[in-house]
Amino acid sequence: MKLVQQARERWSSVLTLPAPDRLDDALLATGARSHRPAPFGPAPHGLAEVPGDEGMPLLGHALAYIRFGHRFTRARTEALGPVWWMRSPVGRAIVVTGPAATREVLTNRDKAFSQEGWRATVDAFFHRGLMLLDFDEHRAHRRIMQEAFTADRISSYVAATTPVVREVLPTWPERLRLYPALKRLTLDVAQAVFMDARSGPEAEAVNRAFVDCVRAANSFVRKDLPGTRWRRGLRGRVVLENWFRENLAAKRAGEGTDLFSALCHARTDDGETFSDDDVVNHMIFLMMAAHDTSTTTTASAAHHLARHPVWQERCRAESDALAERIGDRAPTVAELRELTSLDLVIREALRLDAPVPLVMRTAVKDTAVAGHHVPAATRVVVAQAVNHYDRSCWTDPERFDPERFGPDRREDRSDRDAWIPFGGGVHKCIGLHFGTLEVTAILHEMLRRYRWSVEPSYRLRWDNTSLPVPVGGIPVRLTPR
Repeated sequence: MKLVQQARERWSSVLTLPAPDRLDDALLATGARSHRPAPFGPAPHGLAEVPGDEGMPLLGHALAYIRFGHRFTRARTEALGPVWWMRSPVGRAIVVTGPAATREVLTNRDKAFSQEGWRATVDAFFHRGLMLLDFDEHRAHRRIMQEAFTADRISSYVAATTPVVREVLPTWPERLRLYPALKRLTLDVAQAVFMDARSGPEAEAVNRAFVDCVRAANSFVRKDLPGTRWRRGLRGRVVLENWFRENLAAKRAGEGTDLFSALCHARTDDGETFSDDDVVNHMIFLMMAAHDTSTTTTASAAHHLARHPVWQERCRAESDALAERIGDRAPTVAELRELTSLDLVIREALRLDAPVPLVMRTAVKDTAVAGHHVPAATRVVVAQAVNHYDRSCWTDPERFDPERFGPDRREDRSDRDAWIPFGGGVHKCIGLHFGTLEVTAILHEMLRRYRWSVEPSYRLRWDNTSLPVPVGGIPVRLTPR
């Protein structure tokens, strides 16, 4: 009973937080003032022990992170420095923040960090996806996969995106919750671009399976029990494996322009190719990675455009000018890249609301980060979203200011790891160029068809149970033009 009472008291300090300006006090009360050394053993001479604490009973710091995301990791960093430790239901981890410390982990020059941190979390659903591979094997698979992301391939993917968007947008009602609508749209785009799939019951089943796998990856209950997200995710994985295997032979025999076909036919100059198992595993992972991050980025950018109508009109003017020049034809890659104001907004949205706020690693040998001892077998979390608010890199980082990415300022170049929404090092997102173009294409079509505003009482807050999801879904009102 004493443990339960302690948990209730600590949870209350987080859940009843009244305003952002009191955030730090509430979070520090959950343990950020503690400098107890990590229970990883004494640090070797010359290295510092990592400060931190256990957090709440049972849940550790999980509830604070779910509630506040990068605001929590930023508060801890301000109190404890760029390297600290915390606990969650899946165990203890060292958290690394700030451009310099981030760079040490992500560049991984001495191969001290593996992807085991991810595998322990998502392998059951995204087995042997590119993000989960290490070292020479990762390099070999990435080299083959790069053949599916050439400039010509990306152009064909973009060409397949716009027709889907133009088909879906007119069906949106005047009032809707933007995030669920965009999630459905990006799944439709992913099916068309990645699989050349058609709508219908089978496509619906595949969509549900992907959603179940994503949700299951961050389950607190990690057992195959009735009614759990974990069980739904495991069943979703089976659905996806069966679908890709049933269609694999036809893709290998055909000459399609979708990503599934591209992976089936990818071949390096040295003759390296993917096995059937490789293709299935990579497709399941890429579908997850593509649609979730694109949804978050599009929703964030659309929300900020709604809150800043001057920027919405500025972007719309560029989209109108492009449409006047090219008519009803879908814009090409080069033409989408001419939408410079929209590009600034997307970059700022990626900074403010990073779709992947952290990445995970595991130390495979004793090493050091920012002068702190990191023992072998320790889970390491790089909280890269913290860098996006580093005041040594960004002017007034809490403010929506797309011009910070403009040619006269380029604050993102203040440090090469100040802005890393796509990760860094050898595991930097392989699909970042298409992902950005997809978001641009969706927002371009939205600007052409609608003006939109957010419900006045709505306040954007992200749920971080898995990848960030906006609480309330972002309620908007669309006004057809």
